[in-house]
Amino acid sequence: MYWYFSLLTWLREEKQSRRLILLIVFIALLLDNMLLTVVVPIIPSYLYSVDDEAAQSVRNHSMSPLSPSGTFQSIVSLYDNTTRLTGFSPQMSTAGPMTPAPTSVMPSQNKSDCPKADDQLLNENVKVGLLFASKATVQLITNPFIGPLTNRIGYQIPMFAGFCIMFVSTIMFAFSSSYTLLFLARSLQGVGSSCSSVAGMGMLASVYTDDEERGNAIGIALGGLAMGVLVGPPFGSVMYEFVGKTAPFLILAVLAVLDGGEFINLCSLSSICFANMAIAMLEPALPIWMMETMCPRTWQLGAAFLPASISYLIGTNIFAVLAHKMGRWLCSLIGMLLVGISILCVPLAKDIYGLIVPNFGVGFAIGMVDSSMMPIMGYLVDLRHVSVYGSVYAIADVAFCMGFAIGPSAGGAIAKSIGFPWLMTIIGVIDILFAPLCFFLRNPPANEEKMVRPHNTALSNENPIKSNFNMFY
Repeated sequence: MYWYFSLLTWLREEKQSRRLILLIVFIALLLDNMLLTVVVPIIPSYLYSVDDEAAQSVRNHSMSPLSPSGTFQSIVSLYDNTTRLTGFSPQMSTAGPMTPAPTSVMPSQNKSDCPKADDQLLNENVKVGLLFASKATVQLITNPFIGPLTNRIGYQIPMFAGFCIMFVSTIMFAFSSSYTLLFLARSLQGVGSSCSSVAGMGMLASVYTDDEERGNAIGIALGGLAMGVLVGPPFGSVMYEFVGKTAPFLILAVLAVLDGGEFINLCSLSSICFANMAIAMLEPALPIWMMETMCPRTWQLGAAFLPASISYLIGTNIFAVLAHKMGRWLCSLIGMLLVGISILCVPLAKDIYGLIVPNFGVGFAIGMVDSSMMPIMGYLVDLRHVSVYGSVYAIADVAFCMGFAIGPSAGGAIAKSIGFPWLMTIIGVIDILFAPLCFFLRNPPANEEKMVRPHNTALSNENPIKSNFNMFY
């Protein structure tokens, strides 16, 4: 773990450097274009297999014992319990004695793995083409709105939104099994791509003011775009062949989360978002899982959340005071770890009583995170910008709402596809992996102007509303 914390320390020290911003934009464009091209070898093959299975099931369903000759029926011998496949002739009379045809065996067929060049395969061209085009179409519509938005509120909020939307889109690609959901995931990617690309390029142009340096920086960032286009197709085809459809998208989703966490001040927003996303995923999925595995009474479905509610109240009151003494960054780090561990323990419960400790841990840990992150938001304003806090806590509430918006929607789809235990595993591992990034908040660097100028001078020279929106830069 030494190298990992060394990397985190290096990132913290380089936060004020333009190179870190360049790295973040590079990775954002890399991931966006990997997701753009990783579907190229996966989607055509996957959609054809789904449609072929559907067509095959229709053909099998249409076959019956009363069909013309060539149909078969299984006959079970009561003598030796063997099963034989017997053919029937349509000319057999129902009134006369049944004379079975000679026993036959299904002929073995050497089916090729290659799909047949039929109308079904040709029709995939239209479906795949429309799905691939949906991303660029949505991005074309979204771009004119994202540009003016970045001029009003800065580049950091759209950048953060782009990472979140990219994460949701990637998760939908991983677990969607219908053309409609895949189309929706591809369209949603267009919104995320618009946010990350427009905000990323604008961010680079704003920090590299020299024309030559700006050209070099943008060239390096576009290298991430080119690398994503280059790596995406072979990465997708290899992972799809040997691991499965879900694996490449889950890897990209994790990378998107880690890249978004590289913003030192977005760590506070991300901590709020991901910690509350855990309980947001529990709310719709836990009662259904309890009905599947525990056969609970109706009142127990709501009572299962009571430990989380009580422990959240306890945690927020205890760590409102204790976090200042032990360090709010450390309190948040421990809270994120505890959230992840508690969530991982939820599927281990065999009855409602087994849910008491994990749910208590989830609520208590979220209380630790919230009571630590909210004061940090205000501290960062005091440290870097004007002490006007309304817009800052509005942004914090956006992170909170994003957790409760993404959690239930994505959690329901994941639970349906791979089950409740895997859903808890995914969000638990994400919280645990994100926890060390709270180390960035140990000693956040101050704005250079705030370090040089007195506070009252800063008040006279900064726009308070725009300053607070730009605190995450």
